[in-house]
Amino acid sequence: MKKKIGVVLAGCGVYDGAEIHESVITLLAIDRAGAEAVCMAPNVDQMHVINHLTGEEMKNEKRNVLVESARIARGNIKDIATVKADDIDALFFPGGFGAAKNLSDFAVNGENCTVHPEVKRLVREFAAKQKPQGVACIAPAMFAKIYEGESVHPTLTIGNDKDTGEKIEKMGSHHQTCAVQDFVLDKENKIVSTPAYMLGQNISEVAEGIEKTVRELVKMI
Repeated sequence: MKKKIGVVLAGCGVYDGAEIHESVITLLAIDRAGAEAVCMAPNVDQMHVINHLTGEEMKNEKRNVLVESARIARGNIKDIATVKADDIDALFFPGGFGAAKNLSDFAVNGENCTVHPEVKRLVREFAAKQKPQGVACIAPAMFAKIYEGESVHPTLTIGNDKDTGEKIEKMGSHHQTCAVQDFVLDKENKIVSTPAYMLGQNISEVAEGIEKTVRELVKMI
């Protein structure tokens, strides 16, 4: 039976949702690793909607995170509230501003952010059961918040961004500089992270880092 890897999406589009390249690369890497992706997202409205052509906010438009994420998942997606750690073998968070706007409010409040309660619940369930988790791009900052105040202090990477790295440290996690084509493994806490488009200049090098990260995640199952 194939191992099941949960992929938590945050909408559809780099500026207000899940980063599409990172998400698709993740889904492809999971399939190539012989595992099955189980896509999920919270059933909430996005923080806001960004016109990806102009980069400007669309003031009068609202979109739902689960509905938009279904675009990437080709409709095969679950409400994260219905998913338990016992249902899947590993968990992965692609990046995109949605991780810092919809799954958390890190983009607005930095180290003083809050995390969506169902996201926080599932990550903590995984931690309690010592199941492996992966995070890419800006999503490690959200992880640092989830683990804040816990007895464990995970080692994470968002690449080499000094300001974001310092915020991760303020929340009690350790930040480790990493190249886009590589990943950082916290073996003790079973967390693997990669910079992706926090550092990447093109889709090929982002893909290399994510593919390595997914392979490492599968190894830990």
